Amino acid sequence: MPAWTDSLPDAAKAYLEGRRLDEVECVVSDLPGIARGKAVPASKFARQDYFHLPDSVFYQTITGDWGEAAGDDGFIEKDMVLRPDMSTATAAPWTGDWTLQVIHDAFDSAGEPIPFSPRNVLKRVVELYTAKGWTPVVAPEMEFFLVARNTDPLQEIKPMMGRSGRPAAARQAYSMTAVDEFGPVIDDIYDFAEAQGFEIDGITQEGGAGQLEINLVHGDPIKLADEVFYFKRLIREAALRHDCYATFMAKPIANEPGSSMHVHHSILDTATGKNIFSGPDGEETDAFHHFIGGLQSHLPAAIAVLAPYVNSYRRYVKDHAAPINLSWAKDNRTTGIRVPLSGPSARRVENRLAGMDCNPYLGIAASLACGYLGMVEKIQPSPEFKGDAYAADEDIPRVMGDALDLFDNSNALHQVLGEDFARVYSIVKRAEYDEFLQVISPWEREHLLLNV
Repeated sequence: MPAWTDSLPDAAKAYLEGRRLDEVECVVSDLPGIARGKAVPASKFARQDYFHLPDSVFYQTITGDWGEAAGDDGFIEKDMVLRPDMSTATAAPWTGDWTLQVIHDAFDSAGEPIPFSPRNVLKRVVELYTAKGWTPVVAPEMEFFLVARNTDPLQEIKPMMGRSGRPAAARQAYSMTAVDEFGPVIDDIYDFAEAQGFEIDGITQEGGAGQLEINLVHGDPIKLADEVFYFKRLIREAALRHDCYATFMAKPIANEPGSSMHVHHSILDTATGKNIFSGPDGEETDAFHHFIGGLQSHLPAAIAVLAPYVNSYRRYVKDHAAPINLSWAKDNRTTGIRVPLSGPSARRVENRLAGMDCNPYLGIAASLACGYLGMVEKIQPSPEFKGDAYAADEDIPRVMGDALDLFDNSNALHQVLGEDFARVYSIVKRAEYDEFLQVISPWEREHLLLNV
């Protein structure tokens, strides 16, 4: 192997041991979380310290269009400088040759971070914590569906066929038999994850037909966001090997639960390494309550980031394992903000609002931003909710347009995430929303065509 590979992470070295590296995929996450970049021969990668990519990749909508009014001087597509973060180098074990993936950070020509690059947005938020002497720790949970191939968008999405020859069944949460139905896909997920050096904390069957959940071990927010970014591709590739699709849509199948990316948060005192959510005697601290208060106060404006598409809002339905409000409680999965059972050192806050369709960098950044504002502003939460939160009032935006209005009017959130990011994000999301509103749905044709 070439000399530069000596600095690779251990998993990447093990993957390449005794083999000739053919190609390196130089990637960056766009706003939806799609990997953009270039694939280059390994010999060329060894000679380059950076490469260029137009900043228009961050103005691209999920449909491949671009948001308008990109800046005060118009849409001129400036070149960015993308530099590799070699700590992210990992295998692409589904490829036909020996390939590595490397996440790159985006800078402008003056060497300043591109403010609307999702990874840079998360770095900005983490740096705000660092400046306060805090170290944020997160643990994301990834829910997704394995579904039958769907090549015609006019057809409904259906569960995949299991090894028994029957479609995946719904309402089989935590069933080991149901997990076994997808055994070959799961085996490839484990194999790919091991080759990439990722540690899976567990895989379970969720309540939807063909719905699975993967839990990751808690750690650094940027590292975990990198892993979720990689995992989405890894899982899709494993599914394709077995004639099915993996989808991370928030609500792919009507009358089934949606897919979330629950995020667990704890904050350490950087100097002592102790959890600031717990006091010397294990009691709940002001920081703990202020973090919850920040989520309650600022999540309404952040929903546009945690639920980035029109489909996202179909997930917020009562009694379908998704929150409908911002109540908080201990060990209560009907609330939007949950405090899991734990000892004082592991006390944490779970944000249950983020959909699995959100960009992992932006979803984690927005969630941390809300908690940060709560601790800085010393926001007190509402009293702990008792009972079934589905019986309480809804206070989550139900449509994308309302969520974007709240986001656009949140100066506090813009200050934490970055004003340039907020501007670009709103431009792109409003372009997507406007495009959706131009589509006439089958429901409208069925019920309005001859009846109104």
